[in-house]
Order: sequence, then structure tokens, then C-alpha cells
Amino acid sequence: MVTAIPAYLGTRFDDCPPGHRFGLYFDAWEPDWRKPSNKSPAFESVANAFPQHSKDALAAICARQQEQAAALGQQVFSHPARLFAPLATGLGNEHPLENGFAFLNPHGLPYLAGSGLKGVLRRAAEELAGGEWGDCAGWDQPVIDALFGPGEEDPLRDEQARRGALVFWDLFFLPAKGKSLLAVEIMTPHHRDYLQSNGTPHANEQPNPIPFLAVAAGATCTLHIELRPAYIPPQLAGLADKWRALLGAAVEHAGEWLGFGAKTAVGYGRLGQDKAILKQAADDARDRAEAEQRKAYQAELDKLTPQGRSVKEFVTACESKLAQDRKDPFTPGSGLYAEALRLSKIALADDGSWSSADRLQLAEALATWLPQVIDRYDAKDARKKLKLAALRGEA
Repeated sequence: MVTAIPAYLGTRFDDCPPGHRFGLYFDAWEPDWRKPSNKSPAFESVANAFPQHSKDALAAICARQQEQAAALGQQVFSHPARLFAPLATGLGNEHPLENGFAFLNPHGLPYLAGSGLKGVLRRAAEELAGGEWGDCAGWDQPVIDALFGPGEEDPLRDEQARRGALVFWDLFFLPAKGKSLLAVEIMTPHHRDYLQSNGTPHANEQPNPIPFLAVAAGATCTLHIELRPAYIPPQLAGLADKWRALLGAAVEHAGEWLGFGAKTAVGYGRLGQDKAILKQAADDARDRAEAEQRKAYQAELDKLTPQGRSVKEFVTACESKLAQDRKDPFTPGSGLYAEALRLSKIALADDGSWSSADRLQLAEALATWLPQVIDRYDAKDARKKLKLAALRGEA
């Protein structure tokens, strides 16, 4: 096997991205520059060419998309998914091995172009709008034209050219844990002599195995689709509120019934939501929300006096206990009741640190919350031990 490049570049390409091995540094030519007779090893060398720097670059691209989507907020529809069947894309690209593949240059990384994503989702929307699948999920032709732009069959497509309101980002894939991102698939057409020459079909014909590259099943990805509200026609202004639900239905239909990429008629390119991905996304969203709540809570505490902060923290602890649907025992030495006794004692200390207003605030908090979070609460005994009357300034 030889490579069609200057000799000074060498012959070792183990550290090249797969797209470069498949393109610039294709090293499977026969010595007399004929195409390789056995194509499988050439495809396998590309599928296995995924050095660490390419993995890092792919992860960085996906992270950059996530950050950009997060920055745009509700303006971007992000759909995490997993491939349940291999995905082939770019098979029609010219290549010495006959079956090409789509790599994003200059990175040399596999991807599905946003235009391909747009095409299959438009078809999914049109199928839903047609009603053959039951519920149209809100899709109709005016909505399709507004979000995707006029179709090729639109007679006014050229005279009244306009773009749709959606922008489809390129789709990148991350390999399943411990797995390769690319795989070599085989198609095996039969009856070659009958289909390509003048032969007749018969059972003794030799099949013709043809290898090609595909993104391996199990790979994960996130579809990012951006809305440009300015391109929504005024008569369809309501789309700004429901476009995400519309896209969710189209993506689900496309992933299950249409497929993405090439060879979808034989089951390639099936894409669906993965429970593990959804759970992780939900966990991440919850963690972000909790972090924001903690930040806001701390900012609120920072505005209070030390005495006000003590009361606020006690109330927060009671709210948390109530949310858990549990109660502390009515004993002086443990739980929230012990904390209430401690605060009452500090507030009544004759050092001038607690004002009358601070004491009154504490008294109201104790009277309001303790009956809700203390088991078998004795109001009369509690008033006596907590000295609520003294805190209120009544004695």
C-alpha cells in the first residue's frame, strides 16, 4: 500500500485524524496506483485512526456547542440522543474506495451536516402534517414553511425568496464508553450480473460484499436547533411559544421511523432519547438550579444582621424539615427544639446584642414553626421554656 503524497512527508499516519487518513493521507493505493482490491483493511485503518488529540478536539467541539446553546437559553432546542443503529453519511462523496464518508475539515472528524438534519426533520414534519400517522402534533404547511422556509415544490420559492426561522447546527457524535466511534459496515448486493450486465438471476451467483464507514451504534449526540424569532411571520407569532414542542415531535418521529443519514430504508441512522442521558441532563439542570438557589439564599443572608441571619437560618431549617414530612421529638436536647431553646436563651441574654424587634421576630418564628415540625408539641410547656412572652416584650 502506498500514499499519493511527497516522500518527505513520510509514511506514518497513526497520529492523524480519521478524516485525514481517509482523504489527504489515504494510504491504500496498490504499488501501481490501482485501487485496492481488498477494501476492508483500508476502511478498518480509518475506523481505528482516532488518536487522543482527535478525541479531545471532538469533545471540545461538543462542549463549545453546549456552552453556546446554554448562553442562548430558550432560543435553542437541545435534544440529547443515542444512536440505536449505525449511521452512514456522505456515502456519495467521491473516493477511491467508492463509498465516501462525511468528515468535517480541517478537523477530520465525523459529523452530520446541519443541512442533512434539516432535511430529515422537514420530511418528518410533513409526514406528521399529512395526518397519516394520526396526531399531527401541531404541524401544518404554513408552520413548516415558517420554520423551515419554502419547499422545493413552492412555485414562489424563487420569486419571493425567504429563509425559515430555524438554524440547524452540525451534529457531532461521542463514542459509547469503551467503544470506537467509527465502525466498518458491509452491504452485500446479490445478482450483480443480472443487475449490471446481461446475466440472469440464479441462486448460485456469488454475492458482492461492499464495506463502508459508519458511526457506530451506541454513540451519543445532542441535536441543537436555534430559533431566529425575527423570521417568524407576524400571522404566526404564536410559534415563538410552541416551536420547541413541535420540534420534539418531529425529532421523535424522524428518529424512530425515518432515520438520519444514508441507508435509512434498511434501518440505519435510528436515533432516540436515552434514559441515562435524560437523567444526567435532569441532574445537571437540578444541580444548576440548586446552585443558583444557594447563591441567592447566601446573598439574602449577607444583607441581614447577625440576629436576623440566625432567625432566617432557623426558619429555613424548619421549612426543610416540613418538606421532608418528618418531625423532631419534643425533647430539649435534640433537633429543632434544642435549637429554638438555644436561640431563645441567646436573645434574652442581657448583653444588648438583640433588639426588641429582633426578639419579636424570633418569637413569631418559634410560635409559627415549632407546632409544624415538633412531634407531640405542647404549646403551654413550650411557651414557658422558650419564654415567648419575654421575647415579645410582654413580661
